[in-house]
Amino acid sequence: MATNTNAAESAYSVHPMPQLEPSFWGNQVFWLLVTLVVIYFVLSRIALPRIAAVLAERQGTITNDIAKAEELKAKAVEAEEAYNKALADARAEAQRIAAETKAAMQADLDAATAKADAEIAGKLAESEKAIAEIRANAVASVEAVAKDTAAELITALGGEADAKDVDAAVAARMKG
Repeated sequence: MATNTNAAESAYSVHPMPQLEPSFWGNQVFWLLVTLVVIYFVLSRIALPRIAAVLAERQGTITNDIAKAEELKAKAVEAEEAYNKALADARAEAQRIAAETKAAMQADLDAATAKADAEIAGKLAESEKAIAEIRANAVASVEAVAKDTAAELITALGGEADAKDVDAAVAARMKG
């Protein structure tokens, strides 16, 4: 045993790192291959299927989320279209109501105007009739005053006033 120990000690003295000693390379290569095979089987049978399942689940979740987003986007577009249609309908209804109200107000205004015109025409006819009466009375009054004044003037100037002559002179003068 002393020889084996001396050989190992001499090997360590020549190569301070045993992994660089060529006499250990066979064992190192063997254990390297065993370790790689074990790592390969652990990764291929346990870790990679779990990772693949997680990735597939994530992809499914992403796909479902994208599908839901597209569905919600379509619903949002439909809701916007419905809102725009409702808004347009409301505007049209408001314009229709405004037009009806304007037409009704115009009809009421026309009726009130016609009634006022009729009342004004009636009052105008009454006023013209009253003016005609006043004019006739005024002409008659002026004629009477003119006859009386002419008779008094004739009498004051020393003449005798004949009623027929005074009437004829006043009538002639009033005609123009």
